[in-house]
Amino acid sequence: MAPRWSPDSWRTKPIEQVPVYPDMDQLAQVEEQLASFPPLVFAGEARELKTKLARVAQGEAFLLQGGDCAESFAEHSADTIRDFFRVFLQMAVVLTYAGGSPVVKLGRIAGQFAKPRSSPTETQDGTTLPSYRGDIINGIDFTEESRTPDPQRMLMGYRQAAATLNLLRAFAQGGYANLEHVHQWNLGFVKDSPAGHRYQELSDHIAETLRFMRAIGLTPENAPQLRSTSLYTSHEALLLGYEQALTRVDSTSGDWYATSGHFLWAGDRTRQLDSAHMDYLRGIKNPIGVKCGPSIKADELLKLIDLLSPQNEPGRLTLICRFGAEKIGNYLPALIQAVEREGKSVVWACDPMHGNTIKAGSSGYKTRPFDLILSEVEAFFDIHRSEGTHAGGIHVEMTGQNVTECVGGAKAVTETDLSDRYHTHCDPRLNADQSIELAFIVAERLKREREGRPEPKISIAAGE
Repeated sequence: MAPRWSPDSWRTKPIEQVPVYPDMDQLAQVEEQLASFPPLVFAGEARELKTKLARVAQGEAFLLQGGDCAESFAEHSADTIRDFFRVFLQMAVVLTYAGGSPVVKLGRIAGQFAKPRSSPTETQDGTTLPSYRGDIINGIDFTEESRTPDPQRMLMGYRQAAATLNLLRAFAQGGYANLEHVHQWNLGFVKDSPAGHRYQELSDHIAETLRFMRAIGLTPENAPQLRSTSLYTSHEALLLGYEQALTRVDSTSGDWYATSGHFLWAGDRTRQLDSAHMDYLRGIKNPIGVKCGPSIKADELLKLIDLLSPQNEPGRLTLICRFGAEKIGNYLPALIQAVEREGKSVVWACDPMHGNTIKAGSSGYKTRPFDLILSEVEAFFDIHRSEGTHAGGIHVEMTGQNVTECVGGAKAVTETDLSDRYHTHCDPRLNADQSIELAFIVAERLKREREGRPEPKISIAAGE
């Protein structure tokens, strides 16, 4: 029997990655104020997402999860949200049309403010200050005032998430996602790239299909799925005081739901079995995820699954694998075999970003080589094919902005380009070009899997 759960029972458990607030009374006041605010998302939406993720777990759909490494207060604008939405729509339509698979769209947005850090402090020129932990906790400027955790930032995070969700819902349901506008989603700086040209060709095919559908009487006016879409939100459940304040009882079921986002996950640094983060996640009814890196063992993973999904509900739990291109073959097969042996229902997703972070040459910029990202994705599919299981989705850090943070891609970003438009507050993100290119590659793989064709021999290192 699991111990009784309440939204604050995590407070009795060991906890990692927590900021040290200098004024605990102010922190309590802010959390109390947040608890009186309206929910950001609703239980029915979370249940709808879980139903769709159940299809992913059963091999009937594909999960596309992506967005910013860490959302910024300073860069919050309608244009930034729109450009993310456009690229995400492009990726989804590529996967749906070229890959022939229904796509569950899950953004890292409207709440992805907090970031775990490898060290609680940072030292520059002999001065040591708290590490930057995301705008919802402290500021990125290296000053004592900026780096001191401030509870008021949680209120700013809530308001930004609410404004972002409002705009995303308008885009998704208000006509912007209409497939008849598919040509208009291509961002200007992408149009002349190889990925942009491929997308233009695919758009032409979709337009031709839509003309046929209109001719036989299926139009966006009488087929709502042609004119609108569903986009769900997700973030790492790191700042548990914020999450607790936005945890509410669903009036229709009596169950507890996190209303800060539709889907929450725990990172590789906070997934200890007895941790506060695991205790919080086990009690909410939202679909949830766990990041799995090289340190996790099969027996520990099975215990985590039993803790977080004791009813073994399809769609409840997503395992987000982040091993790195060189390590995935050494670790993932054993985890899949253990999960299959015990008959556990999970969504398997590939995070090809976090295990492939390097420092670039003499510049010292953190970057992620696009060829390593592709290599891990291909290995993820290869392993699942070998094990007879379903490669359920990808989880990527990406942006609609024309940044130069990840090297490589067809429109090659080089190490010398990194300083041109390196804007991330934390980790390097795929730009729009690279995101669409990745979507085409995954779509081709999904099509081959569906058709059961033998795999071509590809050597990424040799560029063949």
